[in-house]
Amino acid sequence: MSGTAQVWRQFGDGPLSRITSRVYILLVVELLLLLTTVPGLLPLLLLGRDPSNLPLVALFLLPVGPAISAALYALRHQRLDLTDLRPAALFWRGYRANLSGTLRVWVPTLLWLTVLALNLAYRGAVGLAGWWTVPLVLLAVGVTLCAANALVITALFDFRTRDVLRLAVHFLVRTPGVTVGTALLLAAAAGITAVFSEAVLAMLGSVAILAFLRVSDPMIHLIRKEFTP
Repeated sequence: MSGTAQVWRQFGDGPLSRITSRVYILLVVELLLLLTTVPGLLPLLLLGRDPSNLPLVALFLLPVGPAISAALYALRHQRLDLTDLRPAALFWRGYRANLSGTLRVWVPTLLWLTVLALNLAYRGAVGLAGWWTVPLVLLAVGVTLCAANALVITALFDFRTRDVLRLAVHFLVRTPGVTVGTALLLAAAAGITAVFSEAVLAMLGSVAILAFLRVSDPMIHLIRKEFTP
């Protein structure tokens, strides 16, 4: 019996098995991401790219926040051992545990970004001078980066919402590498959406979230070291 366990342990620890495990985990998480975001993504794909549709875009993006949080949780906690693969169970555990906390971050973020985008799109109609474009864009970028940090913190730690937001803002400055890396990932996501479509970005969701998790590692390490028992 012990010999069989040793064989399985060796099989689960080899380079090939680790690659196989990673591919399997990413595929399962990708399928679950698509499953949980389809109610919003399907109508979003059919929606015209007109500024008047921005409130509907925000509405259709509501399922995306909890799905990203669940994927972050699953990818962070799943071991690569082939004998202990359960990404689906971890995804649903993270989804249920983090749903309310994620929505408390995600909903205000979508509202802020929608208001900012509408002001930019209808700048002339609301009487904003042209120079307002730069501060509004910078504010939108800041809100997005702060929300990205907050999603990671909410997915992996158990803090009050106000503490999550304080930490998210704090680590924008504390870990500039994380901030720049996240900004580059967001720029790449925006580029893929603009050149191709939201569907292509959705198909790369699990890979993008894994990259996001890796970029956020320094922040995660510091939070675990300095703000958790």
